[in-house]
Amino acid sequence: MRSEAEMMQLFLRIANADDRILAVYMNGSRTNPNVEKDIFQDYDIVFVVTKTSPFILESREPERSWIGQFGNILYMQYPDEHPDFPSDKENFYGWLIQFDDGNRVDLHVESVNHAKEHIRDDKLCKILLDKEKILPEIPKSTDEDYHIKKPSKAQFFACANEFWWCSNNLAKGLWRKEMPYVQDMANFIVRKQLEKMLSWKVGIKTGFCVSVGKSAKYLYKWLEKEEYQNYLNTYFGGKIEEAWEAVFLMCDLFSSTARYVAENLGYSYHVEEEKAAESFLKTVRILPEDAEDISIILD
Repeated sequence: MRSEAEMMQLFLRIANADDRILAVYMNGSRTNPNVEKDIFQDYDIVFVVTKTSPFILESREPERSWIGQFGNILYMQYPDEHPDFPSDKENFYGWLIQFDDGNRVDLHVESVNHAKEHIRDDKLCKILLDKEKILPEIPKSTDEDYHIKKPSKAQFFACANEFWWCSNNLAKGLWRKEMPYVQDMANFIVRKQLEKMLSWKVGIKTGFCVSVGKSAKYLYKWLEKEEYQNYLNTYFGGKIEEAWEAVFLMCDLFSSTARYVAENLGYSYHVEEEKAAESFLKTVRILPEDAEDISIILD
């Protein structure tokens, strides 16, 4: 596997040898000082060029003459060729490349005007080369745009309301034994509210100066070990009873976290809404398969 130093030298060598390439910059995790480096980190590299079209043409099958310079390609993706998503090939075009030595490069070519207009959009950015000083000065790379933001009262209320309201859909799906629906509702709707609430707890503990990463993957750094394990236990497989156990664990974790956040931010928490939603869940869990009506069991 080529080292980071070798890859950086490669990018600069290719850029310096081609007059059409005017500048190179990098963004993503490799520019983030708060992310530990590992063998799976990719290289998010952008070449600022006079025109994008020649590079696109030179990278077509079967020759791949331009992108072939970066190494032996194992397989790749052309995101800007996807028929269902818009693209602006004249200004920005990319290849996502997995090389056979284990390295991955998310490679893009970009027009000068587009670079000048958008290079400041992501603060995780580092200029590697600027032959003619065409790029504006940018501040030192930082992940501050990704730091947890303190929620407003309205945001806190909306998160709790979304969690408890959509738990209704989990109950419905589990009673119907519609596991694909339950999985989608749990992981893409309900869990996202739990992630948000847990992130706010981390924000309170750290002064809102850290990022929990994509999909809250760094929660483990700040949550207590048992609490984080409880969070992992909310993931479930394809068995109905296992799913019910995970749903109630999710509810318990959300409840304790929401109360913590509310207390520390001076917000009110609608305990009545929580109790009502849990009553519905408990009712549906023991509802017979042939039930013809729903009579809510109140605690």
